[in-house]
Amino acid sequence: MSKIIEIPVHIQKLLTIFRTIIPKLSNGKYKGQYGRIGVIGGSLEYTGAPYFAAISAIKVGADLSHVFCHADAAPVIKSYSPDLIVHPVLDREDAVDQIKPWIDRLHVVVIGPGLGRDTRVLNTATDVIKLCLDMGKPIVVDADGLFILNGNIELICGQRNVILTPNAIEFQRLFGQDIAVAREKMLRLGDGVVVLEKGAHDKIHIPHTSEVYAMPTGGSGRRCGGQGDLLSGSLATFFYWSLQSNQPNAAYLAACASSYFVKKLNLAAFQKFGRSMVASDMINEISSVFKHEFENTSQ
Repeated sequence: MSKIIEIPVHIQKLLTIFRTIIPKLSNGKYKGQYGRIGVIGGSLEYTGAPYFAAISAIKVGADLSHVFCHADAAPVIKSYSPDLIVHPVLDREDAVDQIKPWIDRLHVVVIGPGLGRDTRVLNTATDVIKLCLDMGKPIVVDADGLFILNGNIELICGQRNVILTPNAIEFQRLFGQDIAVAREKMLRLGDGVVVLEKGAHDKIHIPHTSEVYAMPTGGSGRRCGGQGDLLSGSLATFFYWSLQSNQPNAAYLAACASSYFVKKLNLAAFQKFGRSMVASDMINEISSVFKHEFENTSQ
């Protein structure tokens, strides 16, 4: 087994590269060319998570965000924002058939925010993962999407353009607590899967090389719910841009950029609201933080 190599991420170098792949706004473009993102998730209990993911994707620069959710969640998610396209299909018997034509139009699909644990919906989400992989569609798997993989990690082994975004607990459920066992499982993922492990120091795992890239600390001590959804949504858009620019390590670049970005959102919102900060406050900081970190070329 290869030795684990942990490498600090060179943030300024990362920013220099990422700034070059952000598409320039142009009157010659048409709606959809800056990104069409799909989110598979949303249940009766969890309506905020898919909203946070989808609205983050569009606010960082994607043109369109679709949410494919349980019928009970659709009216609530629609009420949050008229900017999202909401499909109340996840609990239908023909859900996959309903979703398939849309998947073909999307650039990246996020699977898991607010998905819930309903068996039928989880089975549908599993089939959507298979569909995306068969179609060569890039995917970001988060939250309850990772729950699907707990006993079925082979589903993504050897696949291309897959990013997993587990927190510390989800990481242990996926790969185990023993470092050697975890590394063995990760090696099986192949060279097309990247794992962004969220924590005080986010870590980007490159499974086939046993390299682990450590992001610096950032943000604040405030850990309100929804931040992971902001990350998965912004990551989806960044992933598409990275792929479009033909970056050799597109998933790695997008993972680093989204990790850095969300921690900056957290800090900006915390400086205004302190302990009362919530994820919605972070969304309101997207425009200013994006401009300062990614479009201010004087840094």
